[in-house]
Amino acid sequence: MKRILNFLAAAALVIICTPAIYAQAPGTLKHATPESMGMNSKKLAQIDREAQRAIEEGSIPGCVISVVRDDKIVFLKAYGNKQVVPDTIPMTPETMFDLASCSKCVGTTLSFMQLIENGYVRLTDEVSMYIPNFKPWVDPDTGREVDITVQDLMTHTSGLDAYYNQASYLKKYGPATPDSLIKHIATEIGRNFRPKTRLRYSCLNFVTLQNILQNITGERLCDYAQKNVFDVLGLKHTCYRPKEEHPELMPLIAPTEMQPDGKCLLGEVHDPLARVANCGNSGNAGVFSNCEDLSVICAAIMNHGAINGRRILSPMTVETMITVPESGPDGNRPGIGRALGWDNRSGSAGLRGDLFSRTRTICHTGYTGTSIVIDMDSKTAVIVLAHRVHPADEGGTGKLRARVANIVAGSIEK
Repeated sequence: MKRILNFLAAAALVIICTPAIYAQAPGTLKHATPESMGMNSKKLAQIDREAQRAIEEGSIPGCVISVVRDDKIVFLKAYGNKQVVPDTIPMTPETMFDLASCSKCVGTTLSFMQLIENGYVRLTDEVSMYIPNFKPWVDPDTGREVDITVQDLMTHTSGLDAYYNQASYLKKYGPATPDSLIKHIATEIGRNFRPKTRLRYSCLNFVTLQNILQNITGERLCDYAQKNVFDVLGLKHTCYRPKEEHPELMPLIAPTEMQPDGKCLLGEVHDPLARVANCGNSGNAGVFSNCEDLSVICAAIMNHGAINGRRILSPMTVETMITVPESGPDGNRPGIGRALGWDNRSGSAGLRGDLFSRTRTICHTGYTGTSIVIDMDSKTAVIVLAHRVHPADEGGTGKLRARVANIVAGSIEK
């Protein structure tokens, strides 16, 4: 309770001392010609070919693609259809998408990095400091216990199971039981290897981070992120739980997968863990957004944590977030390649293409077909928003993401 009261007092102080932040213009970026930002518009136009190819091959029904250079949008275009079942509705640049695991970056990570820079939690802190009875990894040969840390969660090196067994979980706990979910993760989910020695991408890492944040702040992650990240940046089309809490945005949202009742999910997160067990407020998925809003977030990251006079992170926090931790156990370097909340150079970082910086590019994908690539050296971001799971979970965006990244990188002339 004392930790929560101290957090709320500090948050109130920030609001009182920095009213100018909220006097800035709405959270949008200016549009500029590619040439004015050192890019070649004829080369960027090749994005059209790749988007149309993905649609014609049936990989996606449609998509929206944005390219940001420094603090300007130099390319923003919609392709194909927003909806094909039960009716066909054309895609528009304003369309909002279920970001799936890109929520880990723009929701959970940006929020959690604020807690770190404000001194409420450290990367080296043991998770058990914040989650009661959170089990360590136990060496099967020696019985030695090794605690899982915050950094392990953020870099997917904790060793936790990748996901949960929905059928057995629901049989034991029932649906919509967030408190039971974190208890399940803390005490029952497998610990598969010594922390920091291997990479196992896990949605449960970010549900755990969500619960650490909630225990510290006394707020739901969805409320904290809305107030301290999305609203601070002035974003109007980014939120969790739109069906329940932001119905005015529903007409803009692209549907995802058709359910057994014949209706497509709309305004409800596609991920079953986030939707069924965590009520849409989840650290692993749940954010809905569009290309323009995500362009603002990318610009803020590329410009050291602030854009349009609105700051969400300090420059040093941004630098720490994008950097791959160097040391594993006993000072060894496991070469895993994950930064804090983002991919950098792991084996899953192929969406960045072949031309962007190999060490200074952060990226992430979402299961529904979304992706973000940010090259910090050239200050260039590529956002691809698609809904490959509409109307069925059959499409793919892997080739589209990498090819578009190469086209964008290849268009940079200075």
